[in-house]
Amino acid sequence: MFEQTFVEGTAKTSKPWTVFLSFVFQVMVIIVLILIPLIFTDTLPRAQLTSFLTAPPPPPPPPPPPPPAAPKVVKVIPRQFDAGKLMAPKTIPKEIANIKEEELPPPSSSGVVGGVPGGVPGGALGGVLGGVIGAVPTAAPPPPPVKKEEKPATPQRIRVGGQVQAANLIRKVTPVYPQLAKSARIQGVVRFTAIIGKDGTIQNLQLVTGHPLLVEAARQAVSQWQYKPTLLNGEPVEVVTQIDVNFTLSQ
Repeated sequence: MFEQTFVEGTAKTSKPWTVFLSFVFQVMVIIVLILIPLIFTDTLPRAQLTSFLTAPPPPPPPPPPPPPAAPKVVKVIPRQFDAGKLMAPKTIPKEIANIKEEELPPPSSSGVVGGVPGGVPGGALGGVLGGVIGAVPTAAPPPPPVKKEEKPATPQRIRVGGQVQAANLIRKVTPVYPQLAKSARIQGVVRFTAIIGKDGTIQNLQLVTGHPLLVEAARQAVSQWQYKPTLLNGEPVEVVTQIDVNFTLSQ
């Protein structure tokens, strides 16, 4: 069916020269398209060409090294004297220093005009200590300082036994026997430790042992006691002692 449609038509294209012309035309078009970019290179993008053709820039050079430090010049001053001897300079100095010696003080004229009877001709003025008899004596050396004896420091507080300190008791107040303890027939010893001040009064009274019914009465009585001040090296001191208060039913 297709053969009848294309072959039997009036316009036939089966001539060989038309095919050849068509082939030649297509080849020429392809050649022209290839040659145009090679001939007109100015129309190509320059940015891409320079990026492709130019080499990357070299890295920056390293910074120069720091300059070397200037060496310190130590100026050596030549010594003029060595062990008390004048040294000759190794080089001729530009400036010459003037050495001036200090003038000696004038001799003291403490002698007597015409000399001293019994003196020696040519002797020293004023005489010499331990020299010839008749010379003027010099002042004797001062005596050594006398050391003061330091007294040992007196302690501020000492400890004394209760029986020893009882001899210095000036005023003694007898405690009142509590009625409740007497009814319960309670008796015994109430013991305190106390500090007797420099004026002889009772200070810092503390309970050691004793029946609770007898403690308060004993405390009130002992706090009123008065002692003779205790002296140590002539100075009053505080005394730590023990005080006993006896409660008996017979009193």
